[in-house]
Amino acid sequence: MPLEKGSLVLVDYTARVKDTNEIFETTREEEAKKTAELYDPTRKYEPRLVSVGESWVLKGLDEALANASVGDKLNVEVTPDKGFGERDPNKVRMIPQRKLGEKADQVGVGDVIEVDDRTGIIRYVGSGRVQVDFNHRFAGRTILYDVNVMKKLDSDTEKINALVRRRTGLEESKVKTNLAAPNLEIELPEEAFLAEGLQIIKRALSSDIFKFVPSVKAVKFVESYSAPPPPPVEEKKELPKAEATAEAK
Repeated sequence: MPLEKGSLVLVDYTARVKDTNEIFETTREEEAKKTAELYDPTRKYEPRLVSVGESWVLKGLDEALANASVGDKLNVEVTPDKGFGERDPNKVRMIPQRKLGEKADQVGVGDVIEVDDRTGIIRYVGSGRVQVDFNHRFAGRTILYDVNVMKKLDSDTEKINALVRRRTGLEESKVKTNLAAPNLEIELPEEAFLAEGLQIIKRALSSDIFKFVPSVKAVKFVESYSAPPPPPVEEKKELPKAEATAEAK
């Protein structure tokens, strides 16, 4: 049975560039290990949460999922018009090298830089100027996806836990949720309190929950702080009798 729009599903996939066979994204650890530049030992490789038809993934992949069922294994070819777009020559600019600031002399071809709040790739360096390409790295490329549709989330608890994981990046074991519809209480661990943009994350997470778990009408976030453990008590060492007598004198 095809997945309905808005279904929350877990998908396992590997994405590669068709003409070069370069893997640039994967949820599979063994696949990531094949490319040293791609593998991140600090990351937990696991199926990705996707809302079907909600543009959480490239349009071409989204359309394929809309016609898929749980358990399907898909080979999806995503052309530029439904992927990262066609290359736009107007997005390639030549700028003075000095505009790159203190590290201007350290940049080289292929480096990814930020200029005027835009991300670009350096294509040429010379004569005090650099050519920066603001097209997406894979603009104009056809992308191949090898996808397994692992599971559809049906229960409210499953959906909430997956949405929390998506927005916060926290392991499920570190977050406590208490659902007593229409109220939901989410207790975040202390390590999350200093996360950049935490208030924005909480607002976005609440919006997700209201949308995908309509039985919830109110979300309450709880922040608990634990007192640090008391410092260790230093044991007083007893001096040998001879030394104790000498000190007494």
